[in-house]
Parts: sequence; C-alpha cells; structure tokens
Amino acid sequence: MPYTNDMTVRNRTNADHYLWSDGACDGWRLLDGNDLSVIEERMPPGTAEVMHFHERANQVFYVLSGTLTLKVGEKLEHLSSGDSFNVCPGQRHQARNESISEDACFLVISAPTTKGDRIPS
Repeated sequence: MPYTNDMTVRNRTNADHYLWSDGACDGWRLLDGNDLSVIEERMPPGTAEVMHFHERANQVFYVLSGTLTLKVGEKLEHLSSGDSFNVCPGQRHQARNESISEDACFLVISAPTTKGDRIPS
C-alpha cells in the first residue's frame, strides 16, 4: 500500500485501531505503507506478546511512557520513557510489560512493514 498524501494529522482518535494479545493490548496504525509502518501500541501491566521474528522487517521500539521489557534472543532489555531499541530481521524477540501498575506505551517503527512477515518461534 502506498502512502496516503491526504496531509491528515494521525493520532489515537482517527488512526486504524486493532486489538492484540487476546484483546488486552491496543495498536494504532499511524503510518501504514509497504516500505514503512509506524504503530503506537499500549500494553497493560502483566501483558506480553509471543516470541517471534521477522524475516524482512527491521524494527525500532521507542517508549513513550511506562517501561517495556524486550526479550531479544535470551537477553532482556529494559526500556524506559525516551529509550529506543533496534531489532534486526531474523532476531527472535518479545515485548513485555512487567509492571504491576502502569501501561507501557510505545512506537514500533518497521521497515518494511511487518504485515505477512511475523513468524512465531
């Protein structure tokens, strides 16, 4: 899908929204192109995605608020507001919110898109 050129401000109120992790987590597609996607995600305390990898997509996770734990291979990275971490294609990874009281809100910037490029591991 090519980029839209409608010059519209995108945010949680007008971006395409989806639920994941059995409906506990939210995602908002701020940019949804084939070669680049930007998604804002919200993970409540105690939630996690399944371990997986992408064959093509390079991803940058950027924490907006809360804390996010990324398991990359066997290594744990603990990210706080303002931190980012790059996950290269082929790297097994999992995002977790290990907090007991605070949502983790973050951006996932992927090039190219991860649509059709998510392999459970």
